[in-house]
Amino acid sequence: MMSTTAQFPTDAQTTTALTGAEVLMRALVEQGVEVIFGYPGGAVLPIYDALFKQNHIRHVLVRHEQAAVHAAEAYARSTGKVGVVLVTSGPGATNAVTGLLDAMMDSIPLVCLSGQVPTALIGNDAFQEADTTGITRPVTKYNYLVRRPEDLAPAVHEAFAIACSGRPGPVLVDLPKNITVGEAPYVSAQDIRPRTAKVQRQPDRESVARAVAAMKGARRPLFYTGGGIINAGPQASEALRRLVDITGFPITSTLMGLGAFPGTDKRFLGMLGMHGTYEANLATHGCDVLIALGSRFDDRVTGRVNAFSPDSFKIHVDIDPSQINKIVRVDEAIVGDVGVVIDMMIEEWERQSAPPQTADLAAWWAQIEGWRALDCLRFTQDGADDAVIKPQQAISRIYELARETGRDTYVSTEVGQHQMWAAQFFRFDSPNRWLTSGGLGTMGYGLPAAVGAQIAHPDALVMDIAGEASTLMNIQELGTIAQYRLPVKIFIINNHYMGMVRQWQELLHGSRYSESYSDALPDFVKLAESFHARGLRVTRLADLDDTIRQALAHDGPVMVDICVAEGENCFPMIPSGAAHNEMILGPEQESSGAEISTEGRMLV
Repeated sequence: MMSTTAQFPTDAQTTTALTGAEVLMRALVEQGVEVIFGYPGGAVLPIYDALFKQNHIRHVLVRHEQAAVHAAEAYARSTGKVGVVLVTSGPGATNAVTGLLDAMMDSIPLVCLSGQVPTALIGNDAFQEADTTGITRPVTKYNYLVRRPEDLAPAVHEAFAIACSGRPGPVLVDLPKNITVGEAPYVSAQDIRPRTAKVQRQPDRESVARAVAAMKGARRPLFYTGGGIINAGPQASEALRRLVDITGFPITSTLMGLGAFPGTDKRFLGMLGMHGTYEANLATHGCDVLIALGSRFDDRVTGRVNAFSPDSFKIHVDIDPSQINKIVRVDEAIVGDVGVVIDMMIEEWERQSAPPQTADLAAWWAQIEGWRALDCLRFTQDGADDAVIKPQQAISRIYELARETGRDTYVSTEVGQHQMWAAQFFRFDSPNRWLTSGGLGTMGYGLPAAVGAQIAHPDALVMDIAGEASTLMNIQELGTIAQYRLPVKIFIINNHYMGMVRQWQELLHGSRYSESYSDALPDFVKLAESFHARGLRVTRLADLDDTIRQALAHDGPVMVDICVAEGENCFPMIPSGAAHNEMILGPEQESSGAEISTEGRMLV
């Protein structure tokens, strides 16, 4: 959220006789960059010329700068590396803004390199000039305008350090054309001291000890985990599994945390929040000790803040101190790397002699199993061959049939109902496989994200679970998929509506469906074929499984248009401003005759 005109000390040992563009390439190679997602233009042609002359870094030509950032986000999230974007000045940089904010909201480490007009023309309304650092200041973790050749390499090295330190995020480096054309000295990363914010990785041991003491005394404990676990690396996810093993506590997750703990484990209650499960939300409401690990109490998770987990002792672990007590007041704050904190919690659990409340924990689990018995995700699918396909049926079958392949699978989504159904019905057992836009909720994310994931994992099965409206937001990336022969599988859950908008209009606005119906959709099969992909369409339940299998077996890109019931809603749902025990349940649950807890009565 800061910017600067880059200036660095010049007493480090340097290498001269390189152009600024060549210095940039050398810095990127030193940082371990293997892939850049970008789109050329006049201000960055010197950089593209330097790219042409080297063989260390691969460039992926997208069809829109927003897509470049989303692809880099997915590359970063699926690999744990820093994603890199290259865009030109003016509209190239402004087109990247949505992606940068998306990365900022979801804590994705990125470095965006933007072209700029020569320094002598800055402020003169030159062709394709924009105040890029001013525009991107609110949507980046830090940004730079490089005005001196000697500051180029240090700025790039520092950008990478900032992007991945502490709470990760996007950093932009704005590069005037005269800087990349003229000579510049090279400075190694080893010869600079990055001006990163001071990060507290090691937690206060006494705070951890107090937290563990509260955990041991808990009668109704719950782990609430977020994307910070995944950002902390695979060792944090492994530590989380050990912590759940030794405590036996139930665990839930935010949208961005899915996969940090195995989704098929019986101790996992599913996602919590607006479209979370009945059992996860009631456990959150009724727990007496809530342990928040790498999560930030987003409004889609908390619902009405003053009713969020009202009777619990709250423990919050986060590497970013600004998140502590920002939204929800907590009783024990632990600032530090969440993986390190979890390891320390395990040590403390084994060190402290006080026994856990096992009898109370058994009773708590019995209550949770009672809530789970409601089967809140159950839906009714007409079994006739010519029956209209329910969207839940489509997504659950994609999940099951993809599992049958035994392949390492990465799933991106667009934003809307299909995103929530995918979060509900896909069960991720490993981190970094779930790629979605959480904080910003960016329609158009999924298709370019699938590009980034497939580039990073060429042998993996990469699927984009999409809605027809979101797919059209960045449909041009079918050209990128074709150019690089990426075997991405795109499953469009086509209900002709902006589904989540329609659902809110039905439930909260008297079924006044204002501008949410898509009345002029393309033929997605022909559209896919025009981009050299295979196009499939399914309209009947009897053909669903065979169509999905065909898509998964094809060795190239496939777009599947799955025509589903138009009026289906995504449940459970906590309306905006409601509490966790004020869920709207689906019609199957309300009509099933199953006992519904008075603590989870449907809102009317």
